[in-house]
Amino acid sequence: MLSEYQKFFTGRPTPQIAKDLLGRLLIFHGPQGDVGGWIVETEAYVGEQDSASHAFGGRRTNYSESLYGMPGDLYIYQIRSHYCIDIVVQNQEEPQGVLIRAIEPAVGVEQMIKNRGQDGFNLTNGPGKLMQALGIQSRSMDGQPMERAKLKVDLKAERHVPQKIEAGPRIGVNAKGKDALKPYRFIVAGNPYVSKMKRRDADDLTHGWRN
Repeated sequence: MLSEYQKFFTGRPTPQIAKDLLGRLLIFHGPQGDVGGWIVETEAYVGEQDSASHAFGGRRTNYSESLYGMPGDLYIYQIRSHYCIDIVVQNQEEPQGVLIRAIEPAVGVEQMIKNRGQDGFNLTNGPGKLMQALGIQSRSMDGQPMERAKLKVDLKAERHVPQKIEAGPRIGVNAKGKDALKPYRFIVAGNPYVSKMKRRDADDLTHGWRN
């Protein structure tokens, strides 16, 4: 039987879950204290039929095994020297997930700056950057249920509500894949911490949130 926490991550289409994660608080209970921020950018990956998914065509390895886990489990993976956080969604054995691409810093910001060695919008405006800012540079939490992990989406925290959510193609996927241009990337429109956000498009007053 699924917990209430796990139910958030299943029972509806993965793109819908990816949109609902915008404005939620991603928090890491780290060794130097709590750090985290509001999710401003996500990408949906819809499993074995999705050419951009790690499970495309039924591919299943020891490395990606966590993707086949329970809804709300962590799938932490590495691309070159960068670590990324993907949240497993849908029922067990359905390898779908949501990549957290960017957050707006809100908790333990000074520690995050120290972890990254820089500040400003570049602190967390990409999946590898946000993990570095959180101080996570390993796969040690891979496969853990977020409900009990030190890294989690706090579903009890009051959500920041986006004024507008925009959808577009995912970033960094195989451009030749059949699903390369699917509009599965979701952003808080105008938030300056969104990756590749042009300064002219950023809303410096509200950061794209409703007042």
